[in-house]
Amino acid sequence: MFEIIHHGAVDGVTGSCHQLRLASGDSVLVDCGLFQGVESLDRESGDEDFNLKQIDFSLAGVKALLVTHCHIDHVGRIPYLLAAGFDGPIYATEATAQLLPLVLEDALKVGVSRDGRLIDAVLSRLKSQLVPMAYGQWFRFDVIEGLKAKFQCAGHIFGSAYIEFEILASGSIPKHRVVFSGDLGAPYSPLLPAPKSPYRADTLIIESTYGDRLHESRRDRRRLLQSTIERCFTNGGTVLIPAFSIGRTQELLYELEETIHRVEKRLNRARLHGAVTPTLWEHLDIIVDSPLASKFTECYRTLKSLWDAEARRKVSAGRHPLSFEQLLTIDDHAEHLQTVDYLKRTGRPAIVIAASGMCAGGRIQNYLKALLPDPRTDLLFVGYQAKGTPGRDIQTYGPRGGYVMLDGQRVDIRAGIYTLNGYSAHADQGNLLNFVKRMRYKPQHIRLVHGDVTAKRALQALYQELLPSSEVVLG
Repeated sequence: MFEIIHHGAVDGVTGSCHQLRLASGDSVLVDCGLFQGVESLDRESGDEDFNLKQIDFSLAGVKALLVTHCHIDHVGRIPYLLAAGFDGPIYATEATAQLLPLVLEDALKVGVSRDGRLIDAVLSRLKSQLVPMAYGQWFRFDVIEGLKAKFQCAGHIFGSAYIEFEILASGSIPKHRVVFSGDLGAPYSPLLPAPKSPYRADTLIIESTYGDRLHESRRDRRRLLQSTIERCFTNGGTVLIPAFSIGRTQELLYELEETIHRVEKRLNRARLHGAVTPTLWEHLDIIVDSPLASKFTECYRTLKSLWDAEARRKVSAGRHPLSFEQLLTIDDHAEHLQTVDYLKRTGRPAIVIAASGMCAGGRIQNYLKALLPDPRTDLLFVGYQAKGTPGRDIQTYGPRGGYVMLDGQRVDIRAGIYTLNGYSAHADQGNLLNFVKRMRYKPQHIRLVHGDVTAKRALQALYQELLPSSEVVLG
């Protein structure tokens, strides 16, 4: 009746791209993400054309692309898909359709070309094929018979969705519901509504990034973020936080604003009783050094209608969770270099949030090269670090006083290295289990993707225990 083929995110967590092929031969793709870290190595070496290595599968019968969200590991190969001749519609939620051109423009500038005409041509083509869709509305495909789809909120980043497909009944073959999870968010994440399970899934393709672990509660991780930063500042230096420009950066700003607000309330109470104990938080600079993050943050502010109830209450109370007094943004490259040099010379206490989240490129690398050898520096990881990325190497070798290679340069690590595992936009093991438990009609077939083998196997065992008569396989 149908076939599911994977073109990425099978043996790891990058390069998400899945194909749903009907008996007619017509297909849709779900995501077309870039490979990163060790998973990208075989696509970056050898004499074969780089573009061909990115889209190394046939596009025959591929009629449409559906995008779950606009992280680069889910959308980064779209320019190569267009170059390979794909001219079908690209369906995305309304928010993702707004953010996607910004993501791909930056990716093209950083990883492909600075040629403005080429970039404009790709973006023009992209926008002509984009079809924005509202959450929760079934739609049919003009170019495919017997299939309809619906985007549902996934709670991962703004605009993120899981996708429900319904393969319509044909003759004696009953209808079949196929659900692709994309990346699911953790409940109670800042700004975002929690994902709700679908009513039904006959076949489920689900991510397993954190299938072998549980996150701390939001309250615990906010306290841990605050205490870790305060401990870092006993060194009198800079706290570097690598974070992707969309999603994680805005979440961190939201939590830092909440921390500052709570500290100020405590100080104001103390002042009423004549006991004032100044804290570093009152005058701390929080620097977002990323033009892309600034654009995304502005988009987040304009999309307040998608914020959760808690965030909207803060705005109604006159607070600005993503635009507060101590927040500094750096767009200009010259100002970026000046800031790196200033912090290196002075060791001024500051929090710097910069991309990329896995330290594989972007402005964070200049900070790392300048500040990792300085024992006053602390590096705080708040997201998953894939194998083969500088971030994973720093996590591994930093605590033992090792080094990391950045741009072919050996950089010794004398900075403090911290990891907050619970600070993730991904669902944890309990959330992934609940996503299935809360379905009214549970899947007979589950396929695990987007995870390391240990995470997938741990989750597979729990799903099999939950649904003994269902087939649970590793993608």
